Amino acid sequence: MLDEIGIAPSILSADLMDLGHEVKTVAGARYIHFDVMDGSFVPEISYGHPVLRALKKTTDIPVDVHLMISNPDEEVASYLEAGADMVSFHVECAKHAQRIVDEIHAAGKLAGIALNPGTSAYALDALLPTVDMVLVMSVNPGFGGQKFIPETPEKIRTILRLAEAHGAHPLIEVDGGISKETAGLVASAGARLLVAGSAVFKAEDRHKAMAEIAQAAQAGLGRKA
Repeated sequence: MLDEIGIAPSILSADLMDLGHEVKTVAGARYIHFDVMDGSFVPEISYGHPVLRALKKTTDIPVDVHLMISNPDEEVASYLEAGADMVSFHVECAKHAQRIVDEIHAAGKLAGIALNPGTSAYALDALLPTVDMVLVMSVNPGFGGQKFIPETPEKIRTILRLAEAHGAHPLIEVDGGISKETAGLVASAGARLLVAGSAVFKAEDRHKAMAEIAQAAQAGLGRKA
């Protein structure tokens, strides 16, 4: 696994009335994190594929679409058509998870599988050989600004052990409560892509905020367990 940290600012914390400008303030990010919430799987409603199409016209940064929706089997195609570069969906909601992974790959995009804090890492076991990324929620999904769940690093380690047993090497992404205070914890456990919303978009200097999170994560690599 490459010891390289990527930051994915979440536009859930950005000013959507000026999204084009907001995305420019995080130039250099590995991905833009795009949270889709349906008011069913999670309590809030965010935005959908029309906003994704508009976003893709404003930036060359790849877009990481996180489907927090109850029907990913039916909706994944519309987000692929709208320009998603990587799509993750929740194992808790998928009727035919492997079919969704295959559909994403057939579109030439990266496939991720997400799981909530209360879902066992073992729920991913059969999918690990085929996904490109695992998105570990370190808060309960649905809204920004929540506190990091401290059991997250151990879950990451469990996922990596399961993946190793399959000879698989998915990228581990973490979403929820990520800041310069928590970045080292998840990086030391094996995460390499960190979603940060409030910690980036609420900062006066977004580039400095991203750099500080990345530096804290990089420091955590020296504490790998």
